[in-house]
Amino acid sequence: MSDASGMRSPEEEAALVERLRRGDDGAYEAWVRESTPRMLAVARRMMRSEDDARDVVQEAFVSAFRALDRFQGDARLSTWLHRITVNAALMRLRSKRRRPEESIEDQLPGFLEDGHHERTPVPWQEGGADALLERDEVRGRVRAAIDELPESYRNVLLLRDIEELDTQEVAKMLELSPGAVKTRLHRARVALREHLDLLLREDDAR
Repeated sequence: MSDASGMRSPEEEAALVERLRRGDDGAYEAWVRESTPRMLAVARRMMRSEDDARDVVQEAFVSAFRALDRFQGDARLSTWLHRITVNAALMRLRSKRRRPEESIEDQLPGFLEDGHHERTPVPWQEGGADALLERDEVRGRVRAAIDELPESYRNVLLLRDIEELDTQEVAKMLELSPGAVKTRLHRARVALREHLDLLLREDDAR
C-alpha cells in the first residue's frame, strides 16, 4: 500500500514489478490506472495535439511492458516510466517532422551597436518556464510561446526546464553533446523570454 504521498515503499514496488513480470492482469490494470494521469500530463506537454498525446501514452505502456525484464530497480518505477514516455513522445515528434526546421535567430532579442538590448526586457518572476506554467493567468500564453520555438530548441527546453531531466539525460535522448544541449537551452530560454516580453508589453499598452 502506498503512503500518504502516493509513493510505494521499495518492498511494495518490488512486489508490483514481480506481479507485472508474471503477467498479472490485475496488477497491470492497477498500474495503468494509477500511472495514466501523470503520463498523459507529460505527453500533453510534449505533443501539440490531444490525439498524439494519448497515442504516446499507449506506446509508452507497450514499450514499458516489453522492457519490464530489463527494469533493474535503480530508479523508481514511476521515474522509469516517465523516461519511457518522454522517449515515446520524442520518437513521435521525429516521425511527424516533414519540413526543414526554422531558424531561432529571428526569435532572439536584437541588440544595439553598444551591446545593449534594443528593448529593455520586461521583468518577470524567477523560476523560468516551469514557474510561469504554474500561474493560471499566463499558462496558455507560456505554452503558446514555447510552441513557437523551433522543435530542436523546444524539446531541449521542455526536457530540461519542464520535465527536469539533467543535461546528460537530455543529451542522450536527443543524440546531442552536453555542450550542444546547454547552448540550445540558453538560446531557447532567451527566445522564450523575448516572446513573453512582447506579450507583457502588449498587456501594458492596453
